[in-house]
Amino acid sequence: MTTVPQNLTDNRPPLWAALAIAILPVVAASIAGSAVTVPQIPIWYAGLLKPPFNPPNWIFAPVWTALYALMALGIFRILRLPVGTPGRRRALLIYHLQLLFNIGWSFAFFGANCPLAGLAVILPLLALIGATIAAFRMLDRLASNLLWPYLAWVAFATLLNASIWWLNR
Repeated sequence: MTTVPQNLTDNRPPLWAALAIAILPVVAASIAGSAVTVPQIPIWYAGLLKPPFNPPNWIFAPVWTALYALMALGIFRILRLPVGTPGRRRALLIYHLQLLFNIGWSFAFFGANCPLAGLAVILPLLALIGATIAAFRMLDRLASNLLWPYLAWVAFATLLNASIWWLNR
């Protein structure tokens, strides 16, 4: 873990700013993803062939709520580090990039009704989540560990996405 030099300890963003920057993008991602996904579930998604390990639809909302909460807590911890902390800026950039890919998956898979497009987005998303975990680990072990359930769920979603594509090609 990186040791923060004493002269940087007074250079932390205000609590309210860190909370807003941690929570608002996650809420925006959740709303955007839901807006494009929910209308497609009873129509397009219901008509797809799915593998036997496909979870019931009701499980996705609570799982994503928990994952988004963990993500917000993890990024909050990074945001509360002093602004000049080595690696902080890179960690923030990678985190927000993976969040864009997270939103992009919903638009590719559900919005475009295209499992292959979803697969093209979710594979780099997996890599970006791994890169975020690594970048966070250098700064805050707990913040990094909070993202492991997210990585596991997206790995499962990748398998599910690939299976749906394969069954419906």
